[in-house]
Amino acid sequence: MSAAAMTFAQRGGIGAEPTAPQAPELVEAARDVLLQGLGLLFRLEDQKYAQKAGEPFQASIGGHFRHVLEHFQCLLEGLPTGTVNYDARRRNPRIENEVTFASIAACDVMRALKKWDARTVERACKTATSVAYHSESPALLESNIGRELAYCVAHAIHHYAIIRLIGSEVGVAVPKEFGYAPSTLKHKSSVSAD
Repeated sequence: MSAAAMTFAQRGGIGAEPTAPQAPELVEAARDVLLQGLGLLFRLEDQKYAQKAGEPFQASIGGHFRHVLEHFQCLLEGLPTGTVNYDARRRNPRIENEVTFASIAACDVMRALKKWDARTVERACKTATSVAYHSESPALLESNIGRELAYCVAHAIHHYAIIRLIGSEVGVAVPKEFGYAPSTLKHKSSVSAD
């Protein structure tokens, strides 16, 4: 059977609907990191979620989770216009203080990401973000949606590591792998296997 005939048969033949490309691994990674955060939220009450740790943190688990989530929201909001503005975060106090509200917001982001495919992550975009302390306007940089999604995932893991530290200060145990980059976990696994 020819390759074209094989493809035709696999798609179901005449009248079959074309299949959308599988969600890229990067989208799965984003959903996984958000699910990791939700797993922690499901174990918390509002009081512990919003409790600020003392010095040097002066921050809460909720504050860091809000910060993570709002970067994903900025990416989603920038998709239609092609400009992702990380400075336009809403800084919503409900996400920072209410576990249920934060959980719903995280689920909304995951639901939106579920619709993404390879074409979505390949789209070009611009990012607006303040990087200079003495500049009045944000830098506008060329990028693509996949690159920005990778940034949001890495940024989330970085903040999860801080949440791990805050958790130890406020009496919240986090899962063993929480706040570790996949490359770190792979390295730890290979070292322990030796």
